[in-house]
Amino acid sequence: MSVKDDLADTIGLTGYAIDSSGIGGILKSRVADFRVDEISTKISLDPRGRFTAANITLTNWETNRFIGKLAKACGISRNRIFFAGTKDKRAITRQVFIIDAPSNKVAKVEIPDVEIEILGRTHQKIGFGNHRGNRFTIVARGCCHPDGSPMTDAEAMERISEIEKMMKEKLGAGLFPNWIGPQRFGAGRPVTPVVGRHVIVDDWKGAVMAYLSMEGDENDDVAKFRKHIRDNGITEDALEIIPHWLGFERDMLRHMLQKPDDWVGAFRKLPNNLQLMTVHSLQSVVFNKTIEARNREAIPLSKPIVGDVVGRIDDNGQLETSSIVTVEERTLDRISRNCELGRLGVTAQLPGSSNKKPAGHFGDIETEVLKNMGLDKTTWQVDKIGRLTTKGTRRSIVTTFSEFQYEPVPIAGEETMSEKWAEGPREGELWNPEGACIRFRFTLPSGSYATTLLREFMRTPLHQL
Repeated sequence: MSVKDDLADTIGLTGYAIDSSGIGGILKSRVADFRVDEISTKISLDPRGRFTAANITLTNWETNRFIGKLAKACGISRNRIFFAGTKDKRAITRQVFIIDAPSNKVAKVEIPDVEIEILGRTHQKIGFGNHRGNRFTIVARGCCHPDGSPMTDAEAMERISEIEKMMKEKLGAGLFPNWIGPQRFGAGRPVTPVVGRHVIVDDWKGAVMAYLSMEGDENDDVAKFRKHIRDNGITEDALEIIPHWLGFERDMLRHMLQKPDDWVGAFRKLPNNLQLMTVHSLQSVVFNKTIEARNREAIPLSKPIVGDVVGRIDDNGQLETSSIVTVEERTLDRISRNCELGRLGVTAQLPGSSNKKPAGHFGDIETEVLKNMGLDKTTWQVDKIGRLTTKGTRRSIVTTFSEFQYEPVPIAGEETMSEKWAEGPREGELWNPEGACIRFRFTLPSGSYATTLLREFMRTPLHQL
């Protein structure tokens, strides 16, 4: 079965580490099938601390929307809540939040499907990426062969073992391509890189209109609202039909109705971290396309060649961008040994105004990727909102996965499954309700994506992840 995947093409998530067929299947058939436990950095508690530290478990909550609810409940600005990373929405997630509010006020907050465990007071803030990693427990249901026929438990287990072995032989033990996953671009609607492209060329009207109106895999009420914007622009009628949960879109609309020419002001209605995400996600598309191009040219992903830019990998599996160097002929052997030992990693571009570029063949590949995307002349300077300007950086081409386990689990009762499961496979999907169900457990460093690891084993369209 040949499966077309427009979403993968849009965000550059094409190609795989090795040539193989996968186990098919679908994720998040139930919310409980996808669990993420953040491995946080140590929080130093102090009874005199300004902030409240809390472990918060969310069930089926998008992180940014939860932050808005928590801020309102605590009577504070959302900018006074700090966390290390956004998590998957349709999932059970547990992570640390630092909240600039009294502990007793936070403890009294009651939000559906939210559990708050107060850890204590602290002087310490946390920022994006300030955690050691994430521990995942994920069930893939409906495993099937490439022709759509159901896989047995034994067949699925054998295929996973084969892929794991082939990846080890090609990349090294516990390594996989460090693709940036679909969550970075907007679940079901990869709008953020589209908005980011408008932002970096000072097209604020385009940025706002794209965020409001771009189509995606959303329900009928949302689709109706977005079509209304595309057909009619900003109108009072749009406020009457907008679904209540689209709070960011509503804030944008209200701002534009009050100040019709202030497109920058409307864009600023997005949370600061989401504003930044639009630029970062465009960089991320470039990164994914760069990995795909290197792979297509049969250049090793985990082994350096002359001209590559490499950097030190710290104990948490993170690239130290301050230590990056260019591989030369005289240093190739030494750097290759350190890459094999996991001390150094080969990098690819997250482009910006002044990031270090590779030389030689891979340098030409990076330049060609930018040219093909129409970004080769971009300065990445954002004058209207200076904090969105980016110098660019590098990201490791491969990353680690550890504590990897997988086992069959029983097929769940139909009454517990999602509506999508009940509808059955659509045309172009690769799963079978009679197929095996496999539970995966593994740990990833911060900034790596569970969906891109499982994608190597499942080989399905991205919307099934």
